[in-house]
Amino acid sequence: MAWFGPAGTSESFSAKGYKHMIQTPDYLREMGLTAYEYQCGRGVRVRQDAAEDLGRRARENGIRITLHAPYYISLSSLEEEKRDNSIQYILQSAQACYWLGGDRIVVHSGSCAKMTRQQAVELAKETLKRAQQALDGQGLSHIHICPETMGKINQLGSLEEVLELCSVDERFLPCIDFGHLNARTLGGLMTFEAVERVFDAIENKLGIDRLHCFHSHFSKIQYTAGGEKCHLTFADQEYGPNFEPVAELTVKKGCHPVFICESAGTQAEDACTMRDLFLAAGGELSRG
Repeated sequence: MAWFGPAGTSESFSAKGYKHMIQTPDYLREMGLTAYEYQCGRGVRVRQDAAEDLGRRARENGIRITLHAPYYISLSSLEEEKRDNSIQYILQSAQACYWLGGDRIVVHSGSCAKMTRQQAVELAKETLKRAQQALDGQGLSHIHICPETMGKINQLGSLEEVLELCSVDERFLPCIDFGHLNARTLGGLMTFEAVERVFDAIENKLGIDRLHCFHSHFSKIQYTAGGEKCHLTFADQEYGPNFEPVAELTVKKGCHPVFICESAGTQAEDACTMRDLFLAAGGELSRG
């Protein structure tokens, strides 16, 4: 089983006559989708009453909500103040996610700056450990932190690095962005075998339980020699990756992830395509 939905809303949201955020669950149910990732990339600015209203509407419509934490989080910054601030941003994100009725927040790791990649990983691990302690102290221990694989080669966030970050606490779930992984490997995720290696790596490092419930972003992404350049739509025929191998392996390995589509402007429509490919592979949908 799996959940499917968009990051934010597509251009079609307003085109269909919807005007207010509170209508998002109705819009998603109309499209036959079951998930929604609330965007706090530029900061956590949602009021508690508004978040709780949206969460209530989502439950009524069978929509599962997750949340993307601010982009400027830097778990591996050399500056202690920035790492401390990042913990506060994660805590704010978890609180907003709780108000929304969700249980997963997606977090960027940061960069390697002027240190080795392993030094950056160790800094990020320590920051994540402290962040989880902060969540535990505020009664938010049930909110899963999901470190995300990143698309630019110089960013912290290869598959191996994200799995290492998730080893800090058994509650951490990897956010596997297949488009990012394809971009940072310059097209290295275009075969069934390559995608299968991703699934196998998760299981080998984190165990079967966390493989079964991983979080995921998916979109086609244009890339250059440095990795990710920009997000595309499923209409693109030049760049990948393709969702069919992901769908097939999700069914084959009995996984029940949340799939969030991040296509450029057609994320809800492309999430529907992902859902249909998953169903064609023999999968079943989860709701709410």
